[in-house]
Amino acid sequence: MTDAATRGRSSTGGPAPVIPKRPFKFDRWFRETGWRHIVGVVMVVFALFPIVFVVSSSLNPQGTLTGSNALFSRIGLDSYVRILTDPQVPFSQWFLNTIVIASITAVGTVFLGALAAYSFSRMRFTGRRFGLITIVVVQMFPQMLAVVAIFLLMSTVADWFPAIGLNTQIGLIIVYLGGALGVNTFLMYGFFNTIPASIDEAAKIDGAGHARIFFTIILRLAAPILAVVALISFIFTVNEFVVASVMLIDTEKQTVAVGLTKLVSNPRYADWSAFSAGAVMTALPVVALFLWLQKYIVGGLTAGAVK
Repeated sequence: MTDAATRGRSSTGGPAPVIPKRPFKFDRWFRETGWRHIVGVVMVVFALFPIVFVVSSSLNPQGTLTGSNALFSRIGLDSYVRILTDPQVPFSQWFLNTIVIASITAVGTVFLGALAAYSFSRMRFTGRRFGLITIVVVQMFPQMLAVVAIFLLMSTVADWFPAIGLNTQIGLIIVYLGGALGVNTFLMYGFFNTIPASIDEAAKIDGAGHARIFFTIILRLAAPILAVVALISFIFTVNEFVVASVMLIDTEKQTVAVGLTKLVSNPRYADWSAFSAGAVMTALPVVALFLWLQKYIVGGLTAGAVK
């Protein structure tokens, strides 16, 4: 007998019993799943409100925060035109500097962190455990505590090597690489431990060395965590202000985070509308990169979290 013939019949040959549907009760639904929807909506509104306020302020032609209290009460592109065409505000140069510094820092952080994580994960040497503990302990101290030391160090370096000293973008990239290397190394170390060591052993039997295993096998398998580290490093570099304001002195070398503060540094003549417009345009590359790498984010953050 076919499935169509037996459909609607029980095992005894009679009609299948119809299970009555329970009536909808709001209190039961709220206890089981309803409260989750409410919490989710509240969190979404809480996260979107600052973004909506900044976008509304960027579209306000008056350039003040007082006129932005009523969201989208006035809409215009004057602030975007003003920040892109004002010769005293080289926003295009700031934006280009930020993208270049953030991109080089992200690539360098991923490469150096992957090398260090592979060494800690696959090699056994004296001081390995002490090195891992040191990485974690050093990252507990805020980077702001080292601003004075960074300024004095880079000033001294500038006397011997002006190309990588104070007021140079290369020097700023080197500082960013040193600050982000520890936590990213530890993050990638946990992911590398989830990759079976039998893959390395099989490659070694075929005659592959550590360099070939790392570049042809490990990096491909570790693509999720590499994407996550690159994204985190890129976002941090774009948003960082303290170290960049200390390192970069010349206006044409500064990043967006440092340059935009000049628009609101004077309370009497603060152009908050242009400041918001610059913030919105700076956020676009970050959002685009996030959407491009979003398929790796969940896997890269959760893998290696448990053993």
